[in-house]
This record gives sequence, structure tokens and C-alpha cells, in this order.
Amino acid sequence: MEFNSLQFLIFFPIVVLICFVIPKKIRYIWLLGASYYFYLCWNAKYALLILFSTIITWLSGILIKFVEGRDWNNSKIIRWKRIVVFLSLFVNLSSLFFFKYFNFICNNINMILGKIGFTLNIPAFDILLPVGISFYTFQALGYTIDVYRGDIYAEKNILKYALFVSFFPQLVAGPIERSKNLLKQINRPVLFNIENVRYGLFTMAYGLFLKLVMADRIAIIIDPILENYESYHGMIIAMCIVLFAFQIYCDFHGYTQIAIGSAKVLGYDLQENFNSPYLAINIKDFWRRWHISLTTWFTDYIYIPLGGNRKGKARKYINTIFVFLCSGLWHGASWAYVTWGGVNGLYLVIYDLFKPYATKINQYLKINTKALLWRISGGLFTFLLVDYTWLYFRAKGIHAALRIQLKIIEDFIYHIY
Repeated sequence: MEFNSLQFLIFFPIVVLICFVIPKKIRYIWLLGASYYFYLCWNAKYALLILFSTIITWLSGILIKFVEGRDWNNSKIIRWKRIVVFLSLFVNLSSLFFFKYFNFICNNINMILGKIGFTLNIPAFDILLPVGISFYTFQALGYTIDVYRGDIYAEKNILKYALFVSFFPQLVAGPIERSKNLLKQINRPVLFNIENVRYGLFTMAYGLFLKLVMADRIAIIIDPILENYESYHGMIIAMCIVLFAFQIYCDFHGYTQIAIGSAKVLGYDLQENFNSPYLAINIKDFWRRWHISLTTWFTDYIYIPLGGNRKGKARKYINTIFVFLCSGLWHGASWAYVTWGGVNGLYLVIYDLFKPYATKINQYLKINTKALLWRISGGLFTFLLVDYTWLYFRAKGIHAALRIQLKIIEDFIYHIY
């Protein structure tokens, strides 16, 4: 069920009306049923996957608290807690791997073996990628890790926890919520508030504007060109890639605003996912502003546990590149997405390496880095760096992305000479 569909236009008011008519104590049950209906409208059979993930991670939280309550020595408690977390991670990530990456891995193995003269046709499965699996898997695993760390209680009511995992406004495209935020809200009564409704509806309207008026209109312009790029001049293709930067922002941010707005109408506060990212003055600033829920998830649950910046610069840079490669793979099973992640990770490493030297040069030349012109220049340069990587997002595979770049370069050189 798309947010911009007639079906959702009918579904949402009914959910809101009934939610605030029925007794407060059972409203979470109604929202749980509505959330599963919302997901069933995408693909009914894959609702079993989200149910499976919910049960596994809910049990992991219960087991962690059970282990903590045993009269064991501290090392044994820690060992068993880690076993529980490992099993939860293994089961959930295995499910994600099979549905999202199995065919990708098999195709690459077949290709590599073919290059060296071996024939081993590993069969691919004709499976449809479950909608939102990357989002709800990360959200559920975040809960397991939070309980392990002692950052959140273990929810005993499986229905309330199931609503946390499947809450329909942010189920299929985020933001990826933390248990410390959404789960705690689920455990308090949902109250009707006219200001929440007003703010939520305006936020939804803004999201629909970004999606329907901006993103979809830009797509009409650039899609025919990028689908048949060989028939167009490189400068036109380059302009389309610039426009794609605004399309992907308006599309994703618009969807997030609809999610935040619809949750607000129901009395829940979701975290902001974007903070004017194209106004960033450097690449590090950009990643504080873009897809905030995912960036902070990777930071808290992968980057910091790997050592973050606590084990020297070399380890910091390796961790940064690794996290961004994972981020690329999270977005899609394609080498183009992996390249996108790797290039952005490399940007951050280069920025961190040269920042001390740039600071000294600015001080020596007495450059006012707070001046408007300087900030505009930094913002434009950052946008161009980011926009280049969006090519790997839009192109159909790594080879198409490379051919598009070659086309732009050839036409640019021909134009000059």
C-alpha cells in the first residue's frame, strides 16, 4: 500500500478514527492489526517473515533478562548473553541474506568460476524481495542489542513489541526507529491531540508535495534520458544526474515526512531523517544530515563496536570504509551500491586526513571560514561530490555507471576541442 495511493487515503482515516474511539488500553492492539493489514497489502505471505523476526528478537530480549537474573558468576552471564545476541543476529541476518543477497552471491560465484574455466551453475531462486525487510530487520536487531547493553528494558508484552517492529507509518521505508524512542511511546496511552493532528496533516501534505509534485515530475524529465543515455549528449546526461540528486532527496524525504506526519496524527513522534543535507558545507556535515536514522544505526551498532576512532587512525579509516561498504550493500544487492558506499567512505577518510592541513592553510592565509562565500563554495563542492556518487544509485549496475561516465567525458572533451 503506497502512501500516495487511494487505498491509503481510505485506510488512514479509518485507522485514526477507530483508534481514538476504542478504549485506550487496547489501542495498541488495533494499531498492530492495522500495521499487519498495511503490510499484507504488499505481499501477504511475507508477513510471516516480519512475524518470525519479531518472535526471535522478542525472545532474545526475554532470554537476556532471564540470564541476567541467574545466580551465576559474571563471566558466565556475559557469555550466555552474547550467545543469545549472536543467535538473534545470525537468524535475522540469515533471513535478510537469503532474500536480498543469495542470488547476488550466486551470480558472482558463477561469474568468477566461469572466468577461470570452471562451470558450477549454482541455481538462483525466483524470489521477490520482501518490502521493508532491511528496515524492520535493523530495527528489531537494534532492540536486541539495546537490551543486551541495558539501554532498554525487555518488553514482556509481545503484542506491544510486535507493534514496535511493524508500526505501519515507518515500516517499509523508515526512519529506522530506536526502542528507546518508539517502544517507550507504545507503552503509554495514545491520546487524541488536535495540535498533533494539525501538525501531522501539514507534515503529510508537505511529504506528498515533495513526492508527487517534485520527485515524480523530475522523474518524468530525466528517466527517458537516463534510460537511453547513449542517444544524448554528455552535458545533458550530467544535468540529469544533478536533477536526480533532487529527485532522490524529494522522493525519500517526502516519504519520510508522510511517515512522520501520519505517526504524529496517531500521537507518536518519529525521529527526523533529514536535515537539509544539500546545505552541508563538507562531506562529514552531509552525513550528519542525510538518512540520519540509518547513519546513526551504523555508527552505534557497527562503527563503535568495531573500535570507532579509539584504536588509532588506521583502524578508524578501515572502520569507516567498512561501515560505508555495508551501507552500500544494505541499500541493494549490486556492485553499484557497494561502489557508492565505498566512494562515500573514501570521501570521509580523505576529508579527515587533509582537514588539519586545510585548517593550517586557512589560518596562514587568514581565510574566514565562516564567511558566506566560503560556506557557499564548500556547499557547492560537497554537493558535486555527493552528486557524483548518486550516479551509481541511478545507473542499472556498475557497468552502466562506468559507461555513462565515459560518455560524459568523451562528449566534454569533444566539445572543448
